[in-house]
Amino acid sequence: MAQWKNDRELFALIKEKLYTPVVGDILDELGCYHQFLPQDVRPLTDGMKLAGRAMPVLMIDVFGPQKKPFGFLTEALDQLKENEVYLAVGGTKRCAYWGELLTAAARTRKAAGAVVNGWHRDTPQVLAQDWPVFSCGCYAQDSSVRTQVVDFRCPVEFGDVRVEPGDIVFGDVDGALIIPQKLEEEVFEKALKKAAGEKMVRRAIEGGMTATEAFEKYGIL
Repeated sequence: MAQWKNDRELFALIKEKLYTPVVGDILDELGCYHQFLPQDVRPLTDGMKLAGRAMPVLMIDVFGPQKKPFGFLTEALDQLKENEVYLAVGGTKRCAYWGELLTAAARTRKAAGAVVNGWHRDTPQVLAQDWPVFSCGCYAQDSSVRTQVVDFRCPVEFGDVRVEPGDIVFGDVDGALIIPQKLEEEVFEKALKKAAGEKMVRRAIEGGMTATEAFEKYGIL
């Protein structure tokens, strides 16, 4: 039986007891070899950690003033749900995809965080809100005449990863990855067990056991 009863308990458990490397290892065991988002997608600070359900957002490049500035950006923000992650991909990273006011809008709706395959801006103002944002770095160029949101709550591809609405997004200092909904219970049950096992192996090694002996005994390294 799962150690959690609902999403709120699951995400709290993930953030308290797990880390992306151990979850990635379990996904590898299950044959899911391409679940990490690109390496340059990083938290704004090392201490940021997020876990929630993906609300994918599809973006495109535009060139100059548009009939509908920003496309469906405000609509996407306004219907974010509690514990969802705003996950934006598309375009060619010509400008910032995230900033201060978007953070305020998503945070106020109790979303879990934002992950964008592009830049963020307003860094001091975003950091002051103490809310998880993952991006490729900071760049102040405005998006209004350079990109638009054309769809949301739709399947997307983020690097090598296909992301469906409702998949779980987990991110920490080592990166961010996607856990498919159909595998989530198995992945997190096995990850919690492996994380506990890694602590036991570390204690054994620190107590004098060799790495070879530890791996032979516990099968964890």
